[in-house]
Amino acid sequence: MTLLAKIVKNDAMKTDPQEIYNWRVYVLSCSACFAGALFGMDIGIIGGVLKLDTFQNKFGYHGFSKSAKADLEANIVSTLQAGCFVGSLAAFWFADRIGRKPSLCWAALLALIGTVFQAASSGKLEAMYVGRFIAGLGVGAASMLNPLYTSENAPRAIRGALTGLYQLFIVSGVCIAYWINYGNLLHAKGDTQWITSLALQGLPAVCLLLGMIVSNESPRYLAKSDQWEKAAVTLAKVRNLPETHEYVQAELTEIRDQLEYEARLIAGSGFWDLQREMWTIPGNRNRALISIGLMVCQQMTGTNAINYYAPQIFTNLGLSSTESGLFATGIYGIVKIVACSAFLTFAADSLGRRKSLLWTSIAQGMAMYYIGFYVRFDPPKAGADVPPAGYVAIVMIFLFAAFFQFGWGPVCWIYVSEIPTARLRALNVAMAAATQWLFNFVVARATPNMMVTVGKQGYGTYFIYGSFCFSMFFFTWFFVPETKGVSLEKMDDIFGSVNVKERDVESPDMPGRTSGEKNGAEVVTKE
Repeated sequence: MTLLAKIVKNDAMKTDPQEIYNWRVYVLSCSACFAGALFGMDIGIIGGVLKLDTFQNKFGYHGFSKSAKADLEANIVSTLQAGCFVGSLAAFWFADRIGRKPSLCWAALLALIGTVFQAASSGKLEAMYVGRFIAGLGVGAASMLNPLYTSENAPRAIRGALTGLYQLFIVSGVCIAYWINYGNLLHAKGDTQWITSLALQGLPAVCLLLGMIVSNESPRYLAKSDQWEKAAVTLAKVRNLPETHEYVQAELTEIRDQLEYEARLIAGSGFWDLQREMWTIPGNRNRALISIGLMVCQQMTGTNAINYYAPQIFTNLGLSSTESGLFATGIYGIVKIVACSAFLTFAADSLGRRKSLLWTSIAQGMAMYYIGFYVRFDPPKAGADVPPAGYVAIVMIFLFAAFFQFGWGPVCWIYVSEIPTARLRALNVAMAAATQWLFNFVVARATPNMMVTVGKQGYGTYFIYGSFCFSMFFFTWFFVPETKGVSLEKMDDIFGSVNVKERDVESPDMPGRTSGEKNGAEVVTKE
């Protein structure tokens, strides 16, 4: 038994050929996942930059009141989310027209252009806003394209871990950004502090562009665009098997049968045809609504409130100096990397999606509630040492980060990219990503004002996010089924569409398919 088989516990791992778990699939997944580092670097960089006196002086708001400063900082942060929202929706069209790989390359170029604008803004808020919006177009497009591309290339047994790498790259980017800010504060002087930090946001974009240039196109996109010979060659290469191998041929047959089956449901492949297919067929509608719901929930945990404003939040908890706040933020980033790595290695494809979401909902809520009670009843006093309860509150921030990486962080991206049908996958992921960015915008824009206005020292902010965390348990319990180890083409058996018996009888079994996957329900319609 291989090491991977000992770690990943699902039926597909026991039966699928071991050759498919080869270096190519890991390399192409990591290349695409620099899209996550792109997002993460921006999250981490901008929060620290906004705390720098040199940045505040250059842009002329150092002497603003608390509320005025919070408004301006929220505008700077949330401009990127506005671009991300537009970019994630627009990427759906490009992904289906020119392909996943070229679209990721264009997303990287947009992010680079936006980075240049930000680093060269020289105190001009207009240039900063334009740069962040353009960068947002690239980051948003990449956030939709990466899970789509990775899930379409990944073997089913480790699809959760490979798609979840996107979240690992996000938290890695955040962590690196935190330490860049900390290093610049200690060693750089003047405007070099914030210019260097903003310029380094472009590094993941360069890595994404170079990585995608040498990577293959998605075999499922090639099949969808009727390039079957290229699809066969590409799939065989990614699976590290001969093109004539029964596993490759069975997977191609499943893809072909699924595409033909979906085309019979509603003829045509235009935008409105796909919309009708998504919203009038119960199984597709269920999947779209679950995807949207998951992304709303992910953002309403409050995770990006901490990600964007971590230095300010640590100050709010009693770490008064900029240096100590940035150092604590750096430790926060390391905790997230370790927790996400552990989840992807040991839990994503073994414990599964549903259980991970359930237990972390409760754990996150408890952590947020403790912080809220601390700030409400024993708030830190200016100039005084942090009390023991305050250190526990800081630990709760770290635990919240770890809990998020064991559930709502990576699982949402895994889930929304694997459950849609082939024809609707790009549209479904685009809608989910756009929802994520819309509520990311809401959180980024509201949190600074909430910290000033919702209760003394903003204690109510933590209760609001904690309450959302508790409510997510019930959403998951009633609406989110398990999908680990199920092939993309067999999601109909879980979520329902129309009669799938005919399709299962006509299509040959993939070698190693479990009995649950072979036997589709007679009629699996769900309302």
